[in-house]
Amino acid sequence: MLKLFKPASPIDRLPDEQIDSEYKKLRLQVFLGIFIGYAAYYLIRKNFSLAMPYLIEEGYTKSELGFALSAISISYGISKFVMAIFSDRSNPRMFLPAGLILSALISLLMGVVPYFTSSVTIMFVMLFLNGWFQGMGWPPSGRVLVHWFSVSERGNKTAIWNVAHNVGGGLMAPLAVAGAAMFTGLSGNTASGYEGVFILPALVAIVFAFITYFLIRDTPQSVGLPPIEEYRNDYPNKAKKTFETEFSTKEILFKYVLNNKWVWAIAIANIFVYFVRYGVLDWAPTYLSEEKGFDMSKSSVAYFLYEWAGIPGTLLCGWLSDKLFKGRRGPAGFVFMLGVLIAVLVYWFNPPGNSVVDMICLIAIGFLIYGPVMLIGLQALDFVPKKAAGTAAGLTGLFGYLGGTVTANALMGVIVDASGWDAGFMLLTASCALAALVFALTWNVRGQEVVKNH
Repeated sequence: MLKLFKPASPIDRLPDEQIDSEYKKLRLQVFLGIFIGYAAYYLIRKNFSLAMPYLIEEGYTKSELGFALSAISISYGISKFVMAIFSDRSNPRMFLPAGLILSALISLLMGVVPYFTSSVTIMFVMLFLNGWFQGMGWPPSGRVLVHWFSVSERGNKTAIWNVAHNVGGGLMAPLAVAGAAMFTGLSGNTASGYEGVFILPALVAIVFAFITYFLIRDTPQSVGLPPIEEYRNDYPNKAKKTFETEFSTKEILFKYVLNNKWVWAIAIANIFVYFVRYGVLDWAPTYLSEEKGFDMSKSSVAYFLYEWAGIPGTLLCGWLSDKLFKGRRGPAGFVFMLGVLIAVLVYWFNPPGNSVVDMICLIAIGFLIYGPVMLIGLQALDFVPKKAAGTAAGLTGLFGYLGGTVTANALMGVIVDASGWDAGFMLLTASCALAALVFALTWNVRGQEVVKNH
């Protein structure tokens, strides 16, 4: 089984006259592979949220379903780190589609077999497994990015790839709605349609898994091409080292990741960035309803705009970090988090009745927050050798999801219940400021310049 995921071995280099054309073709091909593959992961990550109204009609309480839903964030955060360790020693051509198929199978079981939605405990276990397999998407994508794109272009390319989750998340809802219509009554209850919310997106994801397998390649050397630094004459250091050695798990963890102060810095920053991201997003419908007089349809529009505003914002942030700041990610992250801080303050203090201002604030927060989300993943790739990239990104993801997302859901609810929305917004503004501060600490760190110190 482990041989199936073994990294592809280098082969003899192609003739010089074929290298340029083959490199251009394969760079586009592998990029499409990880973009399509990662977007497909999002087709089957949030489906349970859309099934919840149907399940409430069947007698489940919101508290029970909320408990089940928390399984995804908990397991995904852990898996993104643990599976990343395996991913760094695996072929992404096999690793990414395998995780996608396993995640889709969990979704199919929840839709086709009534037993798997028959109790809160069973749903928690199934969603935990789904979250675990979801953790197999980001790390192999990061491995592909660092091998096929050099430091000075990686910010822009990573930003473009990163919008795959907005694309996949946006397509999930219409697919799930179509599935609910197609599979209504599958369980024998003609009023129910939640089965299709799981089934149709899972079937589409499996198709995309096979497409990604045919598109992705492991490293340039595995297809007879030189390392990307040599091809683009874009080396991360004066010594022109490319860090192509495959490391042991012990080396990856203890030499390049766990004792790297820059990786720890951005992992901590990720707690605050994710707290803001989900503290605003997940609580927007409730806050707008209770404090600003929005109805459900209006809140849904605001929620949608927040997500999709992240696409141009992410692209701009990646471009700025490459072109204006010459591969330094800290300045762009600092500027964007200051923008988020201002937008959160306006959103907080805007009086009820000014719904247009609230909408603009949410668009602004969505536009600005996804850039720093992307940059932290990118910095994780930059601060370690290429063969340890997935593990570094996994560590930041572990902190982001367990420290940021779970806290944004649990702590925000407790704080707001106990002390009101003002206390919740104090936490959000403090998180914005702390994230900006950590980005400022990495202001002058570029690309893989810090790798030589480890």
